[in-house]
Amino acid sequence: MANLAGRCERASTCNPRQPVDQTPTQPSKLKRFFATRAKDWAQMRPEWGLCDNAALIVGPRTLSRQINLQGRSFLHDYDWHRDSDFSQLTAILTAPMVVTNWINLQYFASVTAPEKFGSGNKLLHNIVGGHIGVFEGNGGDLRIGLSHQSVHDGRRYRHQPVRLSVFIAAPREAIDSILARHNDIAALANHGWLYLMQIDAQGAVWQRDRSGQWYHLNVAT
Repeated sequence: MANLAGRCERASTCNPRQPVDQTPTQPSKLKRFFATRAKDWAQMRPEWGLCDNAALIVGPRTLSRQINLQGRSFLHDYDWHRDSDFSQLTAILTAPMVVTNWINLQYFASVTAPEKFGSGNKLLHNIVGGHIGVFEGNGGDLRIGLSHQSVHDGRRYRHQPVRLSVFIAAPREAIDSILARHNDIAALANHGWLYLMQIDAQGAVWQRDRSGQWYHLNVAT
């Protein structure tokens, strides 16, 4: 029932990320609708899924349970009190955070510079080498980004191009220690490829600047 309720909510006409104008809202019809749509090879626009992603929240689910994130945040349930050596946090920052940043930058680039980093019209795609990329039509440059249909609904862009904001509920010292030991992920924050924030025990939010210093943000959590 929880999955059905979530599906009904996502299909609601008030959901700005829903790509279909005439999606049924009755539970009995909704399941059949999505099953049919998922198998339709002629379907040009998938569910937006990762479109409009903007943030990654690493912390207890209680931090965001009462907030309507509008489907724009990746969530990673984490409690640093159960991670005495911060090995779990290390794994999160060196794997899921990197992947979410890849996803974010792919959408960012495919919207801000679609001619160079997008892949054009999905109708015209010809696959190259199985997974290397696509040609748009029968020639031209190899295209490696997202198709126009993945970010645009025919009337407007569905993705707002913003750098990923990562919110971490863990001590700042632990975060700094991990970055000091992993230059590749430190570079993401130091060079502005993502924004790194920490949520402290009082719920205050601190942002790490490119020099490695933390400063308090006057925002509500």
